[in-house]
Amino acid sequence: MLKVGNMPQEKRALHALNRLAFGPCPGDLERVNQIGVERYIREQLDPQSILVPPDLAQRVAALKTLQMTPVELFVTFQLPVQQAKGDTDAQKAAYQRSQIILQEAVEGRLMRAIYGPRQLQEVMTAFWFNHFNVFAAKGLCHLWIGAYEQEAIRPHTMGRFRTLLDATAKHPAMLFYLDNWQNSAPNSGARRAKFEGINENYAREVMELHTLGVNGGYTQADVTALAHILTGWGLQKRGQAGMGMGAPEINPGRHVPGGMSRMGGWGPWWRRPARRAPLPGALGDQYGFYFDPSRHDFSEQVVLGRSYSGGAGIAAGEQALDVLARAPASARHLSYQLAQYFVADNPPQTLVARMAERFEQSQGDIRATLETLFFSPEFWDERYYGAKFKTPYDYVISAVRLTGAPEITNYGPLFGTMTLLGMAPYAHETPDGYANTREAWLNPDAMMTRLSFATALGQGHLPLLAPPFEAGGGGGPAFRVKFKNGGGGAKMLELNPPGNGSPGNKGPRMNPPEPAQLVASLGGSFSTNTREAIEAAPVQLRSALVLGSPEFMVR
Repeated sequence: MLKVGNMPQEKRALHALNRLAFGPCPGDLERVNQIGVERYIREQLDPQSILVPPDLAQRVAALKTLQMTPVELFVTFQLPVQQAKGDTDAQKAAYQRSQIILQEAVEGRLMRAIYGPRQLQEVMTAFWFNHFNVFAAKGLCHLWIGAYEQEAIRPHTMGRFRTLLDATAKHPAMLFYLDNWQNSAPNSGARRAKFEGINENYAREVMELHTLGVNGGYTQADVTALAHILTGWGLQKRGQAGMGMGAPEINPGRHVPGGMSRMGGWGPWWRRPARRAPLPGALGDQYGFYFDPSRHDFSEQVVLGRSYSGGAGIAAGEQALDVLARAPASARHLSYQLAQYFVADNPPQTLVARMAERFEQSQGDIRATLETLFFSPEFWDERYYGAKFKTPYDYVISAVRLTGAPEITNYGPLFGTMTLLGMAPYAHETPDGYANTREAWLNPDAMMTRLSFATALGQGHLPLLAPPFEAGGGGGPAFRVKFKNGGGGAKMLELNPPGNGSPGNKGPRMNPPEPAQLVASLGGSFSTNTREAIEAAPVQLRSALVLGSPEFMVR
């Protein structure tokens, strides 16, 4: 029996399920109470020890684009778009075929979050993707967004932070999103061809957001020097892997907000004309990463007081990431973010300090840091029970899990609700990711949307059993990447038609969940007012009242 902290024993199983998982499924509360909270936590910290049901594994495996490398995705989906240049109809058809990538990325994420037994891994996948955010609608990122999560995030959720940092830094999605694929030495020959010289976007965000934090002790001079060190990190070009010369022409989106200035506020990204993007080669790095010495600045640089040899090449960048990953400021910044997600909007500094110490001592072992968190007295302090307001993503996933919904075939209504609530997966434009605090998400309009969703789900009116991303008779792809301001402006993710998956769509419906089952799965943890309101309501509205209750809005 886990005795740390002052939280009553009867609350602990639900607390664990609300924090380490996306809330309970039917039967989860009974199981955790039976095996004990400590065993449950240790199981979740070791996801490979948890068997994934064969049917779920098969459904994930059927999402073919999640099994493809960035190189394969480019060749399969982007080359046909470019080869059809001049033929508007053919180019449009080729582009529409590429929308399956985003659809399968969303399906894979939601499917595993709802049905996967490795719940902490799913929570951490969403957490780390948000930390290393990439916006799917910036240029070629829509090709690689699913692969980015599958290859750079998911395998490293509870491993070494340095490995996670490296995987994200070198993935084509991040290289393209934060423009490091264009970062070139000012006087390199490559600059005259198609690159513009030093680009500081990634260097700034890797310090400010990914590692040290905004108050991590770096200066603008450190950002500039790091950008010089990271020149030449990019994508394979045609000709480097037997693909032939030439490169496709794209517009990466010129008006997407970018890095935060040290004075606060979001500064504009570099505004550029349309340019040519490199084509990942079919040989070499299967993910398309390539270090180009001809674009690298070999001059000596100083970052955070440490000198980097001019002749080190790519090794200088690796060394710089090593230093950032093990910096005490990074340990504090990452520990604060983890504690804020798992404990409280303003986490106790004593906990953050112990987590940071464990992070440093374990050389950035994420699992060890989480262990310190989950077995701390602060995590089990009764003050923090139900203290986190669910983000839209957390709310929608937890609601579907609570109903024990049968195998979903149409994830459009869930994606649509998250979109309406402002938290669609892969759709946050800026590198800072979505907030996870009450202040960010609690407002009257959002609560009305949540209650509408609770009513539709509670009455079985959502077409979750319809064909995948049912378009409701509107035709075209179920949802797509669309330009906001014509072909040259920034992009957005959009359902097609707007409101896809609404309760009015035709299609099979799931049976309404039983209100008594919902209450039992939550351990009957309701206030007297909520319980009386549920009991007094007509039977057909009781499930909606549970899903829309104040107690279910928090975790």
